[in-house]
Amino acid sequence: MTAPAPVWRPRDCHAHTTFSDGVLAPKALVEVARERGVRPSIADHLSGDVSSAVGTVAGVVHYLDVLERLRADAPELSIAGEFCWHDTLWRDLPREQWARFGHTVGSLHAVWLPSGARMHMFQRHWTEGLDAQAYMDAHVENLERFAREMPVDVLAHPTLLPHALRARPLPELWTEAREERAVRALADAGIAFEVSNRYRPHARFVARAVAAGVRLSLGSDGHTFDQVADLAWPLATAREAGARDEELYDPQAHGRRQ
Repeated sequence: MTAPAPVWRPRDCHAHTTFSDGVLAPKALVEVARERGVRPSIADHLSGDVSSAVGTVAGVVHYLDVLERLRADAPELSIAGEFCWHDTLWRDLPREQWARFGHTVGSLHAVWLPSGARMHMFQRHWTEGLDAQAYMDAHVENLERFAREMPVDVLAHPTLLPHALRARPLPELWTEAREERAVRALADAGIAFEVSNRYRPHARFVARAVAAGVRLSLGSDGHTFDQVADLAWPLATAREAGARDEELYDPQAHGRRQ
């Protein structure tokens, strides 16, 4: 008899453990994802500019050592890490350590403004005299540089913006022209667009990414028991945008950027 085809399961490409600011230990995260029918990844913060993160090259080596031992009993696990575009750790990490990841995630947790100052997504104050539309132009320029320079596989939470802008409708800030520039940069670089359950992108942006040939990635950005491997909204959104399940980014199926 022919063996039944394996059942497809979504991949959570972005979730955190006690290695950074998550509440679940790595083994517990894997178990929770399994129970929820999701293929697990561990993508802790690897940055010198995030509190409770792995912030040094030696720390990253230790992180990889521990997760490789865990993967011996959990072969479905993808060992990942979330690097900050504005931080230097991703530039300092030796090539042989980059090769140990199943996939890597990059985040625009801060961007450089034309003045040379830096705007962080989690700072509470707004830069005096900065126009929101001028900020968005700078944000997209940073995203284009990120895509050209950063050797990651996934852009995490593409619509994450500073606190002061989060109450405004996303399509007002992410205009169609800005969306087009963003998806073109990701398409040219071969970087996946994360449909984040934590910082949810609007449907038009997701559909534009699919139309441009950008692969979608599902990410819970989970930090708690309830958040980890919760992919119901990202999966529904990806399907509504026209992405097929088997096309959603899975490093064990689609590999790394070359």
